[in-house]
Amino acid sequence: MFAGVFGESIIKRAVDKKILDVRFTQLRDFATDKHHHVDDSPFGGGAGMVLKPEPVYRAVRHVLSTSDENFSRKVIIPDPSGEVFTQAKAKELAALDQIIFICGHYEGFDARIYDLADELISIGDYVLTGGELPAMVIVDAVARMLPNVLGKAESAATDSFFDGRLGFPQYTRPRDFEGKLVPDVLLSGNHAAIKQWRETQSLNLTRTRRPDLMT
Repeated sequence: MFAGVFGESIIKRAVDKKILDVRFTQLRDFATDKHHHVDDSPFGGGAGMVLKPEPVYRAVRHVLSTSDENFSRKVIIPDPSGEVFTQAKAKELAALDQIIFICGHYEGFDARIYDLADELISIGDYVLTGGELPAMVIVDAVARMLPNVLGKAESAATDSFFDGRLGFPQYTRPRDFEGKLVPDVLLSGNHAAIKQWRETQSLNLTRTRRPDLMT
């Protein structure tokens, strides 16, 4: 699952440039039984399986033991009960040396696993099969904040949410597409006017589409 996302585009280039180091740890390698089971039925009954604490603790301890002890790091569990992920959080996490994600699946974790986490982070109020997709979303957003990952330093700064507002409308050729024209100001060469237009458009879009960001 991870290979398809991390083996393409911006993330792949960041890994190739050694700006980003992505490593995967298989929990089954740290299982305590010969069949490498990492989940079991919940005490008290109920549907589904629950991730056992032993392999998770052993896996996290292994990662920590093979990492630089001086790293600034956080252990994060993607979880619907966590803080909602934002651009501000992406910038905060980008300042760390290491992020360790613990990804659950199906029914989730034995509650004692949460003691390993420094933070719980949610990417929205909906249900997913596991924590892998949220982890990939977070990695992608954080990677964009790292120096030299994007082609131009200004690319991240013009993204929506970078400064708490939506991004401004972008246009390219042709100038006239089925009667829909590119705004004249963008063709004027007046950089001050273009900057003002973009700021105004960003503000108007935010006010119209995401007024919650204005509070």
